[in-house]
Parts: sequence; C-alpha cells; structure tokens
Amino acid sequence: MNTKVEGKGEPEIQQQMNRIRVTLNSPDVKKLEKVCSDLIRAAKENAVQVNGPVRMPTKTLRITTRKTPCGEGSKTWDRFQMRIHKRIIDLKSTSEIVKKITAIGISPGVDIEFTIANS
Repeated sequence: MNTKVEGKGEPEIQQQMNRIRVTLNSPDVKKLEKVCSDLIRAAKENAVQVNGPVRMPTKTLRITTRKTPCGEGSKTWDRFQMRIHKRIIDLKSTSEIVKKITAIGISPGVDIEFTIANS
C-alpha cells in the first residue's frame, strides 16, 4: 500500500555537491596560517568535509644587482629575495555553504583563489 501523498508539501530541491579547491598564497607565513585555520574552523562548524591544508613548497624569488649605479668602484652586490608560501585546502559542499564559510575576515597580503569542480 502506498502511504505517500503526492502533490502535497514542498518539493525537495537537491543541492549539487561540489568539490572546491581553495589556494592561498602569501609572503607572510603567520597571516597565511591564520587565514587557513579560520577557514578550516568555519568549515567544520558547518559540517563540511575538509582536506588540508596541504603545504606546498615555498617559492624563493631572487634578484642580485650592483649597488653602485655608475659601475665605478669596488664590485659590491645587493641580494634581494622574496619567499612565497602556498597552502591548498579542499572542501566538498554546496555553493551556498561555501559562501557562508568564505565570509571570514581575510588579512591583507593573502591571495585566495577558488576552483570549483562538480563531483
């Protein structure tokens, strides 16, 4: 016997689960780790499946240049370098929940990139 009444009640809308990859870049490790921990904490509060943060190798950009502009004098050199740290976090959730999660405060100097793939 069918006890289900058709046509009554609200239709269920099936939200599509997406795999979202969050890539964070920053020359400042402390700010980067703070944003990562805030993002993961917000995701766990909303019961979202989280993988990461995966720490990628640090890129070191180096520039060596002469100190003197004219070329006279002793051969002295300046060496400058900038280190760029990268973290990857994978989330599996609907787009609406990810919008709630990413409403956290983000420190200046931290670049965030979102990549959404349907799963």
